[in-house]
Order: sequence, then structure tokens, then C-alpha cells
Amino acid sequence: MIFSTRFKLSLLFFLEFFIWGGWFVTMGTFLSQIFNATGGELAMAYETQSIGAIIAPFIIGLIADRYFAAQKILGLLHLLGAALLFIVSNADNFFAFYPYIFIYMLLYMPTLALANSVAFHQMENPSKEFASIRVLGSVGWIVAGLIIGYFGWEGSQTLKNTFYMSSIASAFLGFYSFTLPNTPPKLGSNKLKIREILGLDALSMLKDKGFLFFFIASILICIPLAFYYQHANQFLNEIGMKAAASKMILGQISEVLFLLLLPLFIKRYGIKNALIVGILAWGVRYMLFAFGDIGVKSWMLIFGILLHGVCYDFFFVSGQIYTDFKAGEKYKSTAQGLITLATYGLGMLIGFRFAGWLTDQYISDIGHLWKNIWIQPAIFSFVVLTLFLIFFKNETIKFKSL
Repeated sequence: MIFSTRFKLSLLFFLEFFIWGGWFVTMGTFLSQIFNATGGELAMAYETQSIGAIIAPFIIGLIADRYFAAQKILGLLHLLGAALLFIVSNADNFFAFYPYIFIYMLLYMPTLALANSVAFHQMENPSKEFASIRVLGSVGWIVAGLIIGYFGWEGSQTLKNTFYMSSIASAFLGFYSFTLPNTPPKLGSNKLKIREILGLDALSMLKDKGFLFFFIASILICIPLAFYYQHANQFLNEIGMKAAASKMILGQISEVLFLLLLPLFIKRYGIKNALIVGILAWGVRYMLFAFGDIGVKSWMLIFGILLHGVCYDFFFVSGQIYTDFKAGEKYKSTAQGLITLATYGLGMLIGFRFAGWLTDQYISDIGHLWKNIWIQPAIFSFVVLTLFLIFFKNETIKFKSL
């Protein structure tokens, strides 16, 4: 790949995740500070991600893969997204905020797949080329958190600026997308097959008992996972951690490091042990949050944040590798779509709703009883881990090009 193309694609991923990381992490804190939102309202706001993840395959399958070049749809969606984020930043109550963030996430979630499509179309060997380009996405998320911390928007209760920032970046990416390498429709005007769009062909994989239990476990572990995305920044700000968003980027830094270590771990210890470590890390993280504080136990909070790389890479990335292995050539794309819908769609949809309900049960005069809250997703994670240890069998994964 020539340098100019690599640069363009790297900037694409940097902006794609800068936009998301610029507001998503601190949205719970924003809503609680500005609108005094309840846990149920936070759940409504965050579950728009899951609804967007469920809708995304339809947009990609019905429109992007058939009629228009991917980079043009990507540009249009980000331009519309810029306008919606600007409107969101000026909302004066939750119910004026929610409809626009809902529409925004319906438009944003498909851009993740579109960005991948543009990148893969330019690569001769994605297994070797993609990681070094995609890592700029994590850098974009990190930079967004650093900017929020540098300007102190959390402490000054001016988090509406995060939406302005992301709106500007989205507008830039919208126009920039039209300069990206051409990525024509994959399917043209071929006859529409609903089974392909829904990924129903991949459902035959559930006949395999190992994959069936992995599929169920993926949904279950996403229930406690949702607590972190929805409430971690709110929790850290309520207990008085300064520049919480900036400290949370330590999780993205660890994500990059553990992503490099993951293939070596799987080769030596197997896919089951990698998945076990990932599930275990979620339970340990929540126990650290439950018993940590901003005093002498602040190390527990930092360690809990740093575990993000283990939590995400060892379960979700390992899960994608396992799914690809089990699917074979026939169901590669539809299988990944199915597991994404199960995790970011169904699993996190349940998780966001449950997390919102639970936090409303532990409201105190000074905020929330966070110890009581964090212990429960920790216990849930350990239950999933126990079931996984009993029912999931190890399998040897052979890497072709890592």
C-alpha cells in the first residue's frame, strides 16, 4: 500500500473513533450534571448504541452493498451526524436530547462497518495491514479523552463542549470521506436475499454445541459489560476523581498493548483460556471499583481502568477470532455480523437497561451507593465464568498469517 493511501485510511480511523470517544464516555456524566438524569434515562441514551448496532446490517445490506460507493455514504452519514450532534449540544432537557442522539446513533453505527469496508478494499493482505491502520482509531479515542481532561470540562460542568467538538470533527470527516479511495458497491443490483442481510445463514453454526454456548456466553457477559460504558465515568466523577475521562484513556492504551500480545497467548494457552481470562477480568475490574476510592485505594481504580485491555481483547477480539475459525469461508461475514448483533445489539441492550434500573435502586443524598452497584455485575461475571469453565471445550486455533 502506498504511503498516501495508508495516511488517508489512518486519518479516517483516527477521526471515526475521535468522534465517538469525544462524547460517548462522558455522556452519563453530562446527563446527570446538566439534566439530573435518572439511571433509566441514562440507559435510554446508551442503549441507542445497541439499537444502532441492530439496525446497521440492514443499512449496509440494503443500501451500501448494493447501490452507492461506501465512501460517499460514509461522508453523507457523518455530515448528517454533525448537524445532529450540534442540535444535541443545545438541548435544554433530556427529552429534547434523546430523539436526536437516538437518530444520530442509527446513522453512526453503520459508519463503523463502512470505514472497515473502505479500508479492506485497498488492502492485499488485511491480516497484516489492517491492525497498523486501525490502531489509529484507538489513538483518536485517546486524544479525545485527553482534550476533555485538559480543558477540565467534567469539573466545570461544561461537557456540552464535547458534542460541539465531535460535531466539528464529524463535519470534517464528512467532507473528507469524499476524498477517500473509491469503494464501489459489492453486490450491484443482484437479487436481494433477506437471509444474507439478516445473517440467518450463519445460524446453522449454532448446531455446534461449542459455538452455541459461546454465543450464549457472549450475550450474557455483555450485560455486566454495559455497566462500564454507561456508569464508569459518572462513578469516577461522583467520587471526586479529577479529569476522569483522561484517566480512562489508560484503558485504550492497554487495549493496544494487549491486542499485540493476544495472538501469542492464544497460540500458547488456547482460545478457551483467553476467553476465560477476559471474563475473569470483568469480574475483577468491578470488584476493584466496588472497594476502591480516590484516597489510599486509588490504585484499585486505576488498575480497574487498565484492565480494559484484558477485558475487551481477551474476550471480544478472541471471540471474533473464534467465530472466524468456526465459520470457515462460507459464513465468515454473516457469522461476524451475527455475533456483533448478539453482543453490541442484544446483550448490551439488556445490560444498559439493567444497569440503569439497578443504579436507580441505590441513590443516596450525595449521589449513588457505588459499592452496592459494582458488586452485582462482578457477581454476574463470576457466574458466567463458572458456567463457561464447565461447558466450553478448548479448541486449537491455527493462525495462517499472524
